[in-house]
Amino acid sequence: MKRPRRSSTFCVATSKTVACRRARHEGDAGMELTRALGAFVADITADAIPAEAFRIARMGLIDCVGVMIAGRDDDAPQILRRTLLPNGGTTGEASLYFSPLRAPAPEAAWINGTAAHALDFDDVSLRGHPSTVLVPAIMAEAEALGATGAEILTAYVAGYEVWAELIRRERGMLHSKGWHPTGVMGAVGAAAACAKLHGLDAERTTMAIALGASQSAGLMANFGTMTKPFHAGRSAHAGLMAARLAKGGFTASPDALEHPQGFLAAVSQHGETDRTAPCTAGAPFRILTEGLSIKKFPACYCTHRAIDGALALVRENPFPHTDVATVEVHISDRFATILRNARPQTGLEAKFSMQFAMSASIIAGRVGLPELTDRFVQRPDVQALLPRVSVVTNQDYDPESPSGSRFDQVIVTLNSGQVITGPEVKRARGHATIPLSDGELFEKFRACLEVGGEAARATALFDRLLTIDSIPARQLAA
Repeated sequence: MKRPRRSSTFCVATSKTVACRRARHEGDAGMELTRALGAFVADITADAIPAEAFRIARMGLIDCVGVMIAGRDDDAPQILRRTLLPNGGTTGEASLYFSPLRAPAPEAAWINGTAAHALDFDDVSLRGHPSTVLVPAIMAEAEALGATGAEILTAYVAGYEVWAELIRRERGMLHSKGWHPTGVMGAVGAAAACAKLHGLDAERTTMAIALGASQSAGLMANFGTMTKPFHAGRSAHAGLMAARLAKGGFTASPDALEHPQGFLAAVSQHGETDRTAPCTAGAPFRILTEGLSIKKFPACYCTHRAIDGALALVRENPFPHTDVATVEVHISDRFATILRNARPQTGLEAKFSMQFAMSASIIAGRVGLPELTDRFVQRPDVQALLPRVSVVTNQDYDPESPSGSRFDQVIVTLNSGQVITGPEVKRARGHATIPLSDGELFEKFRACLEVGGEAARATALFDRLLTIDSIPARQLAA
């Protein structure tokens, strides 16, 4: 079922408006980074943001709501809810995963962010998962404040641009040092977004950003466990609280990002971070150049190009999985570092296993939510195929996506000796450069709500989210 495309109700910023705003921003070129970002967030308004930026933000919100509802019954958000809300979630400022359950906004952001990342099905950009942090934080605080849909989307763009400004300054890959960028960058982005919702001035927004930076955390060692989605939820909570505290007068260092002992220096892989260049947030808007990549598979994004290649190989050259002698997967060494589980035993572990991604592709012909379960992972035929999959790494990095190689490729050798070479996959389907259609986005949304037991609501909720521009947050989440 293809949903109709809706036009944005936002007007496109005139060239004069954008030019004036950029001139003001470039006039702050000598300003310290933390202060410059605070001024950018405080100053940005909806009429200066291109309509296409709002379209992308809306797409991220829709996708995040879908995966949040799909992931709400996962153990991680359920344990967190029971721990944080002894009353079970009967009262509060904000809704939990668009259900009748309620919680105070900070706890709602925490639980909803964890639910949104629980299945690892949420969107990808900026070397992490921006929407799974920004959307839960923004939606919870927007309900508490009675914000409009226009204010929600403006806050999203503000948080995205702050995150993007920090990422562009780091040459290395945070994953290689053991940092989970979603947890590390997310707290700062969410702090900026929530500061925008509160309408904080430049000085207090600077404090919020600096306070968010001191709450950044997330270790790669915890991938494949409940703690990975916890990183996203905790960052949403941290950003929301940073904005509230800054509004109340809480102080932080106005150079917390660029100081020699500050955020950028602390998390940098090899200290090759740019702490002195002028801030260019919003000039241009990086949400337009980087966009969002929507996942087709509920697994680590590092597996997606290879999954596309494996599925194409199987479609074009059908063979029984029992005929497979070896599967060889060519990916970058950086991707391989993230995919730490060669012999997964649980659905969580399998999300970070190229061996599983290939086994599911060949045995089931798909890698969906039904496959990312303990029961499927532990099937004897799946376990038997895992050791036949080998990962061959390279350092032939893609200049436009330096964490990955120029392309990923799968090569299958059958017991007969026949070698089947899959296509060279440069971008996964759903990548920002080859986006899902409106119909495909709706089908993913519908499938997510079906998993969450809310299939009957899919069409109505999807349509409401498409028109979020004109719907207040409290009505949207009702």
